[in-house]
Amino acid sequence: MCFAYDAQPPEPPGAADVVPGTPLTLTSADGTEFAAFRAEAAPPSGAGVVILPDIRGLFAFYERLAERFASVGIDAVAIDYFGRTAGVSPRGDDFDFRPHVSQTTPAGVAADTAAAVAHLRERRRVEKIFVVGFCFGGSNAFLQASNTDLAGVVGFYGGMRPRVEGGPTPISEAPRSAVPVLGLFGGADTGIPAEQIEAFGAGLSTAGVEHTLHVYPGAPHSFFDRSYDDYTDQCADAWRRVLAFIEAHG
Repeated sequence: MCFAYDAQPPEPPGAADVVPGTPLTLTSADGTEFAAFRAEAAPPSGAGVVILPDIRGLFAFYERLAERFASVGIDAVAIDYFGRTAGVSPRGDDFDFRPHVSQTTPAGVAADTAAAVAHLRERRRVEKIFVVGFCFGGSNAFLQASNTDLAGVVGFYGGMRPRVEGGPTPISEAPRSAVPVLGLFGGADTGIPAEQIEAFGAGLSTAGVEHTLHVYPGAPHSFFDRSYDDYTDQCADAWRRVLAFIEAHG
């Protein structure tokens, strides 16, 4: 488990009043309907993000995170992964996500991400769109770095292992990256060893894309959410890095 269901995202620097978001249903290119949640800045800054959650899909933490982005002027859409297997109905804390994760494919995630990007563009409020992912979503965010329809990708503690046998990994796909990449990792996260982060960076260098892979010494996996009360400095720095990345490229 990446964090408790009642966890709240850390506050971004310079946040205005909370911007209430709206649940919605989007449709992927293959006709699949999936749940999403939108929060819009007032006024818009021209930047937008698509939020890719951890393995449990869309739930309250990521809805609140979308609202946090909107509070600093960035339109946000958080998406669910399980429209193809679990439908679009709201789910409780007892939802057994693991059978659905095993049926999730990189192609499906990419198609749903593209639908969220299209939704942001259709509303004519943003010019530059970024993908921001966490854990499972961090890995999938890195896999979107070859998508030139994006302005950049941000991955928090995205794993480097394949999610399906023989499938792509951030390391295998890094040489094909075409947009800037920001990666944020915990130094105490044993699931993502330093050599894998270095291999990912080497692939990004081969692609010639701007990238920063920052490791917070001593921070665990999910330091931004489950443990943020214990890692307030790291979370504040992560917010600053994400917002500076979006400003620089948006």
